Amino acid sequence: MGGLLNGASVGSALKSLLAADASRYTWTAATVGSQNAASYQLAVGHAVMAIGGFNGTDPSPTLAQFQAYAKEGKVHYFVGGSTGQSGSSSSATKITAWVKAHYTAKSVGGTTVYDLTDPK
Repeated sequence: MGGLLNGASVGSALKSLLAADASRYTWTAATVGSQNAASYQLAVGHAVMAIGGFNGTDPSPTLAQFQAYAKEGKVHYFVGGSTGQSGSSSSATKITAWVKAHYTAKSVGGTTVYDLTDPK
């Protein structure tokens, strides 16, 4: 079962990971959809980027914008598992594919997380 308003459930291991050094980043994490992002943000008390807006359908940010944020070290983690929803924007799909191709996935409490500071 999801968290608040069908957002993500945030276990203690994931909460600890996202909170560590969070103040060093503009966004401690990025994920698809604002409901998931809100769950993570409320759990850790630091900004989380909602890729694709409310439900992942808005074309913002673009892949190029997200790549720049990652290169500049503005986003620490990408939290997976929220794409593939019907209605996900092509930007959300492209960003997710790019992250999967360039960063190593690890499971934290059953949630897939990519460290954007550590490319493959």
